[in-house]
Amino acid sequence: MPDYPANYAEINRTLWNTKTVHHVASDFYNVPAFLAGESSLNAIELGLLGEVVGQRVLHLQCHFGQDSLSLSRLGAQVTGVDLSDQAIAKARELNAQLGLNAEFICADVYALPQQLHQQFDMVFTTYGVLGWLPDMDRWAAVVAHSLKPGGRLVLVEFHPVVWMFDNNFTRFDYSYFNRETITELETGTYADRAAPIETTSVSWNHSLSEVLGALLGQGLEIRHFDEYDYSPYNCFAGLEDAGERCYQFPHLRGKLPMVYSVVAQKK
Repeated sequence: MPDYPANYAEINRTLWNTKTVHHVASDFYNVPAFLAGESSLNAIELGLLGEVVGQRVLHLQCHFGQDSLSLSRLGAQVTGVDLSDQAIAKARELNAQLGLNAEFICADVYALPQQLHQQFDMVFTTYGVLGWLPDMDRWAAVVAHSLKPGGRLVLVEFHPVVWMFDNNFTRFDYSYFNRETITELETGTYADRAAPIETTSVSWNHSLSEVLGALLGQGLEIRHFDEYDYSPYNCFAGLEDAGERCYQFPHLRGKLPMVYSVVAQKK
């Protein structure tokens, strides 16, 4: 694992606090439609969740809570966690507006066992989450600690091959493997590329073997694994609409793994 700045979490907290303001106002997240009843969950995760009524769900890296609240609307008892205090404040506001009973905690994922002592039927985490964490073994330990015996992790994540590319998806700039800390100066944000913001990010790429190996190392059993040649979000430059909530690069259509999913169970 590469060396990384000790204050990486604070750098990324500032990044996500700055982005949250623009995300809440963006067409990408479409908060008015969400408040009117539209679910933010995609077909991939809906196909993996199963029955969630009455299930205690821990949603790691929940941003400003749309997926957490969508799960709550389905009958789950949801606790959402995110590093960004601005995002958590917005999540709590939306929860109150909708009259739901989700709980939201502002915390670093790695510190969660010191702040949250209950166990859950499911840990849920999706899309652009793992890259903000340097160490998958520590992440998997938090997942295992948070699950009841028999509980499941549902993970849907962008494929590590995606993060090898430059921003225009014309060449490989980064390793598939976790061999470097990636520090970048970003302008705008995926939800609003014209947003007048400039932010610093610190991230890492995690190979499939690193993620799956970390879960197996905690004694979790892999019950499902799949890969997908599309993104359900129009969040990268150059994507084209290939169907409902289905986006692909025209020059890489059908050739590039863009998302993968994992279900792992605690014995």
